[in-house]
Amino acid sequence: MIKVLVTDDSAFMRRAITTMIDKEADMEVVATARSGEEAITKATQLSPDVITMDVEMPGMGGLEAVRQIVADHRIPIIMCSSLTHEGAETTFRALELGAVDFITKPDAAYVNIQDVARDLVAKIRAVSRRGAQPAQLIVHTPPPAAERPRIIAPPQRLTPVARSTSKYQCVAIGTSTGGPVALSHVVPMLPANFPVPILIVQHMPMGFTRPLADRLNAQSKVSVHEAVNGMVLEPGTVLVVPSGKQIALRRSGSEVELRLVDDAGSSLHVPSVDTLAEQVADAYGGASIGVILTGMGQDGVKGLRKLKERGGYVIGQNEATCVVYGMPRAAAKEGLVDREAALDDIPQMLCDLSGVAKS
Repeated sequence: MIKVLVTDDSAFMRRAITTMIDKEADMEVVATARSGEEAITKATQLSPDVITMDVEMPGMGGLEAVRQIVADHRIPIIMCSSLTHEGAETTFRALELGAVDFITKPDAAYVNIQDVARDLVAKIRAVSRRGAQPAQLIVHTPPPAAERPRIIAPPQRLTPVARSTSKYQCVAIGTSTGGPVALSHVVPMLPANFPVPILIVQHMPMGFTRPLADRLNAQSKVSVHEAVNGMVLEPGTVLVVPSGKQIALRRSGSEVELRLVDDAGSSLHVPSVDTLAEQVADAYGGASIGVILTGMGQDGVKGLRKLKERGGYVIGQNEATCVVYGMPRAAAKEGLVDREAALDDIPQMLCDLSGVAKS
């Protein structure tokens, strides 16, 4: 039985989340807490397998509670975030401090509250299998790069850098649970002259991909943006596919244009790593690099199979540095991973494959 501690200052939210969890035969809410201080006390007394944590509470807020619980108990924490820009920023900070994942609070933005419940219980099961040891990889945050002018509405063309002289011409990165922190260990470590475009699919709710791109952009030497319809892929640029859209790539001579399209209704995830990898494989063939990072489920297997069939190269994050070794495991079991690597080794591998020395 998975023991869960629910923390929220709202009595309504405590009841709602408790109801979602107690419907599951393999988990139970062992206690609730109304503040960060109470969560710390009950975490010490009860040693729950997973904690859900509100971001904003009177007294000690969620961030400080996360910091202390992770430091003292190493219990996996799932944040409950509001669907606002401020909520997204605070949630990403909580992930950097040691929380393993997040859900968005149930409200009118959800057509069906069952969407929230399904997401929550799946994540509780996934992180609890870590034996109450959240992501040991979350040990530092890359220092912010010097501030540079921000592009509020990215143009269709960005200032290019020198193109790659190696075989590989594009990188596709897919990730889910634990992805925001994993990406902060990869993208900010790339040099400003990284010579190929990078496309990223990160499973997350609507409204969170833009703040994710902005945070990575502030930390990185390469330019990072949420993808905009009609952008031409350029060397040294990183594009995060927005939630709620799939991508389609169209090649015209040496140029590859990105289009944002509605899902046909066949994908569990929108955007999906499968679609990303398939589109990159079609546009770049054997000049493609696929990277599959931490996440639960099997998204990416179908797309990476096509990428491999076209002659591309696949890197998989190793189990020791994953929050959830689900997506990389699924790809490895199918024989699609050319090399498994620790998270912090992946930037250098990308530099080596793309033909540039890491600065």
